[in-house]
Amino acid sequence: MLKLQRKEVIFMKKATIIGLSLVLGLALVATVALAWGPGFGPGFGRGFGGPAYGSPRIPNLTAEQSAQIQALRDGFLKEIEPLQKELYAKGQEFRNLWQSSNPDQAAISAKEKVMIDLQTQLQGKATNLGLKIRKVLTPEQLAQLPAFSRGAGFGPGAGFEPGMGFGPRMGMRGPMGRW
Repeated sequence: MLKLQRKEVIFMKKATIIGLSLVLGLALVATVALAWGPGFGPGFGRGFGGPAYGSPRIPNLTAEQSAQIQALRDGFLKEIEPLQKELYAKGQEFRNLWQSSNPDQAAISAKEKVMIDLQTQLQGKATNLGLKIRKVLTPEQLAQLPAFSRGAGFGPGAGFEPGMGFGPRMGMRGPMGRW
């Protein structure tokens, strides 16, 4: 009888230790997952006009200015959507060229040039958006804007999925980390 009680006590201790270990492991995983934050995720990423867009907040926007900037942003997104889709498709083709059993250097170079041209067009449109937004702001608001650093400011910085986009740290990670 005493032997049976001892086995039950040992079993309960093991079950308690295993249960607490699982709870602790789950807590650690949840902490790491929540530490990443919501991120930008797929789609249009960092732009101009407030924390939701990952850019500096514009001080003291009036309702009219906010509406104008939102309209500019919406127009910009509609304007660049075909270019983004084309760039994504070209990126897929580029990766397929690299993954072929016998990569064709001329085809890879040509595809790379097309992609660079698309990225240049997207960056130009982002620059135009920034200039249009600056026209909406008063001189006082412009003076209060923080100096733009690399990766923050007008236009997108994240593109189609995490790690992809255009800007100083362009996506499309391919050979040698170039894309």
